[in-house]
Amino acid sequence: MHNFDFVKPSTIADAVKALSAEGAQALSGGQTLTPTMKQRLAAPATLVSLTGIAEMKGVCMGADGLSIGAATTHATVAKEAAAHYPALAALAGGIGDPAVRNRGTIGGSLANNDPAACYPAGTLGSGATIVTNRRKIAADDYFQGMFTTALEEGEIITGVTFPVPQKAAYVKFNQPASRFALTAVFVAKFADGVRVAVTGASNDGVFRWTEAEKALSANFAASSVAGLTVSPDGMIGDLHGTPAYRANLVKVLTKRAVEAAH
Repeated sequence: MHNFDFVKPSTIADAVKALSAEGAQALSGGQTLTPTMKQRLAAPATLVSLTGIAEMKGVCMGADGLSIGAATTHATVAKEAAAHYPALAALAGGIGDPAVRNRGTIGGSLANNDPAACYPAGTLGSGATIVTNRRKIAADDYFQGMFTTALEEGEIITGVTFPVPQKAAYVKFNQPASRFALTAVFVAKFADGVRVAVTGASNDGVFRWTEAEKALSANFAASSVAGLTVSPDGMIGDLHGTPAYRANLVKVLTKRAVEAAH
């Protein structure tokens, strides 16, 4: 690991100012960045920790839905969101192991946008809004491909607001070593329709399975997706599973998520 400076601002404004320096990089939970630095694949001159900013922490229910500060850990979301949004709390509680859940943050996960991460599926499946120091970004506009988001230079996530659906569930097929999603599906039923978000399967990262959404909006039952197929084109293929295997998992897990939501 290369030498670096470390700063821990207490306000969003101070964090944005610190990040404007050349070679500065934001640090939230550090569950991705720290290992990357240890492998010398990243060498920021300054790490700007966001974990000391009180206004970026916490879970609360408001008129627009469930609001979660970007520096809130997975463990906190798992505990404090349970009464308001059980499916999202269950998602957070299944990330990594206790060490990861007590350090990793929702903002860090969404900013990194790993193609096998859990939060992107929950966020896109919920139709959530990502709040930054500059604007609000709809989940449908935020995720733009593997490790790619709509965030601009100097822009940081400060929070996320989740509309709470009538029914929802997240079902993950774990990669046993990393506990990332080999494939996972988040299903959410709202009054105006159903959203289905898939993570861990596509080379383009998280995506919505629109054919399943249409079928489930007409009839929210596992049998509604029985006749659908998922193309393996563009799916991830590695030692853990072929593209065809992951395509089949999308369908299987969607059915299981609908059953779990009931």
